[in-house]
Amino acid sequence: MIPQDFLQQLLDRTDIVAVIERYVPLKKAGANYQARCPFHNEKSPSFSVSPTKQFYHCFGCGAHGTAITFLMEHAGIPFVEAVKDLAGQVGMQVPDDGNRRPPEEESRREKMFERMEAAATHYRKGLKGNEKVVDYLKKRGLTGETAARFGIGYAPEGWQGLREALAAGFADYADPLLAEIGLVITNEDKRYDRFRDRVMFPIRNERGQTIAFGGRVIGAGEPKYLNSPETPLFHKGRELYGLYEHRRAIQGESQVVVVEGYMDVVMLDQHGVQNAVATLGTAITADQATRLLRLADDVVFAFDGDNAGRKAAWRALENSLPQIQDGKRLSFLFLPEGEDPDSYVRAQGADAFRALCDRAMPLSDFLFAEITAQTDLGSQEGQVRLAKLMEPYLDKLVQAPLLKRMLQQRLAGLTGLEAPRAERGKSGPRGAPEQRSPQGRAAVQPSAWQIALQAVLHDTTRATRMAELPESERPEAVALATLVALLREHPELSTRDIVEHFRGREEQTVLEHAAAGLLAWDEDYDVEADFQGALNTLSAQAGRAQARELSGRKPSELSPEEKLRLLAALQRRKPDPT
Repeated sequence: MIPQDFLQQLLDRTDIVAVIERYVPLKKAGANYQARCPFHNEKSPSFSVSPTKQFYHCFGCGAHGTAITFLMEHAGIPFVEAVKDLAGQVGMQVPDDGNRRPPEEESRREKMFERMEAAATHYRKGLKGNEKVVDYLKKRGLTGETAARFGIGYAPEGWQGLREALAAGFADYADPLLAEIGLVITNEDKRYDRFRDRVMFPIRNERGQTIAFGGRVIGAGEPKYLNSPETPLFHKGRELYGLYEHRRAIQGESQVVVVEGYMDVVMLDQHGVQNAVATLGTAITADQATRLLRLADDVVFAFDGDNAGRKAAWRALENSLPQIQDGKRLSFLFLPEGEDPDSYVRAQGADAFRALCDRAMPLSDFLFAEITAQTDLGSQEGQVRLAKLMEPYLDKLVQAPLLKRMLQQRLAGLTGLEAPRAERGKSGPRGAPEQRSPQGRAAVQPSAWQIALQAVLHDTTRATRMAELPESERPEAVALATLVALLREHPELSTRDIVEHFRGREEQTVLEHAAAGLLAWDEDYDVEADFQGALNTLSAQAGRAQARELSGRKPSELSPEEKLRLLAALQRRKPDPT
């Protein structure tokens, strides 16, 4: 909720090269600066920083953004914290726009964090010297060093074990905040600890602050795992256990393994697999998938091989499809019967587990295996049913047009139905630079929408030359129309300002990709020629659409103005050959 004009002023005073050089050594390379990417391992530099666009992009892993984005991704801090960091560097004070938390609420949140940390300390102390729990963890193969790394503790059996721990510090056991953050339960006139006689796993946010707990019962008892409820600090659909501890390793390997249990993460870490995270009792959510795909190119979902595991894998696939981008890889690992990551890595070792991950089933194979099992491909009716069943899943691939096209071709091979033609062939605007996958391989010629969008980002004054656009629900078409409308009101905005303006909105991803593509342009690329070609193509599309609409009516039903519009539309149906 930070005002847009403040963000613009902040970025005006910020030099992205200076910001990134605090963390990464940059070298001049033509008009830009280069380095080996800080977000993935690479031997040759593919990370480019543009001082003119104030934007960075990695042609290896696809990471890109403004100075704010860099701080968020590299330092692992939220948006507001990144803005405060930059503001402090240039001597600016982040304003209060009336929508930010008032001081008393900020103070209240700090008190919540203090109480959570006090509880975490209490649980860690509860583990020390408790032979029963220590023996249990040793039998599970856990070392003291690993327990300390993850802050593992023990909640004693008593009903009010936290009373003495908190009273010795700063909080009364009757403090209502304790119930609000899920540490205690209030039932009529009774008040007692939520976690009792459980091994405790603190759940930390990106800054390392304890925001929740997961408690595992020792021996028999239900539920086996008990998690903190939703609180002002904790939203289980956003957080991932182990992300704080493993963020650097995930970025370094550009791979993340998603498992189901806390002990899976902990034991994998102890055996040297330090790129695993766990969901918090729910299927992977869209928010979690987005976070993981921003950190890594390769996401491996590791599940038990039983029916429950396959169902969990399917839910992960459904929730991840809209977030996947071309060049990213999602795969599904189903462990041998009776095994989970914890037991497997203890028995077979890290190398064997990594080998399983390397052989994980690609998203495309898993998708087709599950859908084809629902129909009979031996009949034409079954083939048509397969095509209909696949439609909604293919439609979700809004950010992965190349993957979608490959899946459509595979579907056509199974059904005999013709695959949809590419939306753009050789007849598009000439000379446009090829769009590239995150690995840098040439992929496909961009559409007229993409060319126009990038041309406007390159020179925002081109927005004034955009005439009526044809209606389209394509993401780049929606982004272009929204961008043109914005620039007509605020022509002073730069590429960097535009990207920040749309942060958190549907257009953000499309605009970030378009802006990142500018860094790949050759110096002699004639953007103006292709922009004019794109305008001609879009104008022709708009003319055809309007001609179809008006020509479907009788001439006597058209007003003089509509007849002129029809004539103009007919003239616009073909692009200007010049």
